[in-house]
Amino acid sequence: MQYEIKADGDVPVVTETGAPLVGADALLAVLRAEMKSEFAGLGKRMAGERAPMLMAGGGTGGSGFADQYLRKGMESGFEMKRFSMGVAGEGGLAVPLDMDQQIETVLASQSPIRAIANVVKVGTASYRKLVAVGGFASGWVSETAARTETATPTFAEVAPPMGEIYANPAATQAMLDDAMFDVEAWLAQEIAGEFARAEGVAFVGGSGVGQPKGFLTNAVAATADAARPWGTLQYVASGAAGAFVASNPADRLVDLVHALRTPYRQGAAFVMNSNTLGVIRKFKDSTGNFIWQPALTADAPATLLGYPVVEVDAMPDMAGNSLSIGFGNFRAGYVIAERGETAVLRDPYSNKPFVHFYATRRVGGAVANSEAIKLMRFSAS
Repeated sequence: MQYEIKADGDVPVVTETGAPLVGADALLAVLRAEMKSEFAGLGKRMAGERAPMLMAGGGTGGSGFADQYLRKGMESGFEMKRFSMGVAGEGGLAVPLDMDQQIETVLASQSPIRAIANVVKVGTASYRKLVAVGGFASGWVSETAARTETATPTFAEVAPPMGEIYANPAATQAMLDDAMFDVEAWLAQEIAGEFARAEGVAFVGGSGVGQPKGFLTNAVAATADAARPWGTLQYVASGAAGAFVASNPADRLVDLVHALRTPYRQGAAFVMNSNTLGVIRKFKDSTGNFIWQPALTADAPATLLGYPVVEVDAMPDMAGNSLSIGFGNFRAGYVIAERGETAVLRDPYSNKPFVHFYATRRVGGAVANSEAIKLMRFSAS
């Protein structure tokens, strides 16, 4: 097809079969014609190249490629290029590995003390709590008898020691960009798990210096509430050094329960680690029934002598003079003060090419009421 292109000023004019086309229509006509010509030539070339292959056997006997392949498959003698995932050089390298997006982790022991204690949010690092020690005195009088002055209660101040827990993991920027999972989210989850584990240890045995003061680090005595100094926890002896007494060991647990005064038993719970619980679960009453009862539903705790049992890995194993079992109303007996939430600072500048995730958390803890928590000491007396 022939075209005649003329210029009418700056506008091209194309004449096709005697019909003049102007401007955009002219350019479109040229492109359409050129495309038709190219496709026509390509079709002729492909037909010429395929004909010898399709008729490789010649004649009408059906010995071409299609007939040979359909009848005899790979035995027809035609050369085939083979790809396989099983061999790296034959295509296996081209198949990407599909890695599980869920990263399996060993679950860290969390902080069950936080679940049963009194947790308060504070705005500063100097939290104070006043506790009334003792109560009002009263007396009976007749109608005209004199009223003498009665005793007034005193106050004790509880100041949970505050500490800052931190973590500072790092990852390269290339790792953050190229990893097939969310590295930052995974690091945040790991930091949260580690903080919970460290808190659980501090709430039980923390020294109170730059960290919470654990309830096991308070002074202990065998005397009752009225005769014991404020802040000292009462203990009940197990009857044997590093073990329960051989005869009727469950009776010592009953003594521990009733060492706690009645107002505190509402909401009380046992606290121990799994090794100690494994020993107690074998105790039976006089009728042969286990004193430990499993949970009746999935969201209910197991019970011991009718009270919930909280497993705390930070509690010590049974040993000579160890304080391995706690019983009490921890909501009234232990206070946790935390300053805000966990703060995370993303630092890609100070240590290139690493990106640091500096996480901090300020938390404190201390015994708030020494009458609300009792301990069992594994000693003869």
